[in-house]
Amino acid sequence: MGKGKSKSKIIAEKTIYTAFNILKENGGELRGKDVVDKIRESVDFNEYEKHRYEKTGYIRWESILHFYTIDCMKAGFLRKNKGLWILTNEGEEAIKLGSEKLLSTAIKIYREWDAKRKKEGNSKDEDDDLPEIQTDKGQAQQAIIDQLEENAITGIRNFILRKNPYEFQDLVAALLNSMGYHISDVAKRGPDGGIDIIAYNDPLGTTQPRIIVQVKHRPSSSISSDEIQKLAGTLKRTSDVGIFVTSGDFSKPAEKEARNSREHIELIGFDRLVSLWTEYYSKLDDEQKNMLPIHPIYFLGSND
Repeated sequence: MGKGKSKSKIIAEKTIYTAFNILKENGGELRGKDVVDKIRESVDFNEYEKHRYEKTGYIRWESILHFYTIDCMKAGFLRKNKGLWILTNEGEEAIKLGSEKLLSTAIKIYREWDAKRKKEGNSKDEDDDLPEIQTDKGQAQQAIIDQLEENAITGIRNFILRKNPYEFQDLVAALLNSMGYHISDVAKRGPDGGIDIIAYNDPLGTTQPRIIVQVKHRPSSSISSDEIQKLAGTLKRTSDVGIFVTSGDFSKPAEKEARNSREHIELIGFDRLVSLWTEYYSKLDDEQKNMLPIHPIYFLGSND
């Protein structure tokens, strides 16, 4: 450790480095909540590091981790998308620098960017939520918002996880209805022949295409290419369109299979499902909204 290094930098070095290695071991992508959980399992934190801030309720090491991911994103090492952390090729290369050099490189790039943005160097302010970190308010605010967003996504994910397959299927049908499609049939319990929902563009189904929907409630697993092929096999009419909806995600081969399929097959994983539910939420009736009730909160942001 460098002489005179702050406690926050020491915490940041080991948590950022551990996070990057966790992402690398998991194919370069993982939900932020899962990254944090895996760090908690693999790193031995002391009482100072585990202290909970009274104002925000967040744990010190977790807040410091989120704070310094802002530097890593500006350095091009890391991307975040709706709670998903993505290690870039540059980030994977940066692991070779070791924990100390990785962090210092990210901080240097961030400060250069910040100085150019402000045109007045690296002016720093004390932040109430991270008292041991000398920083500008914007970076601390962004770190807190990132944590709030990840907590929100985790809450939505856990709510959906508690649904049974038929409740999830009904949620998908409600979403399609809110998007303007007319639901002709929703599969009952028992074998469905690979078809869970049939929808049309008009009430009588006289307008092409017929929409065939396969729904899988598997939050912890990926849909395979074989399952995409099976959906394609249910599209009997030349105008049929297939939609595969899952509460989990799709494997790379499954995504490729959908792209290369002769039939039009649209994929909707967890993130896209939540995005569509948010977009069309106002068009749902009260009973449908209760299937997955959400409430928007707006924060002062930045265009940077």
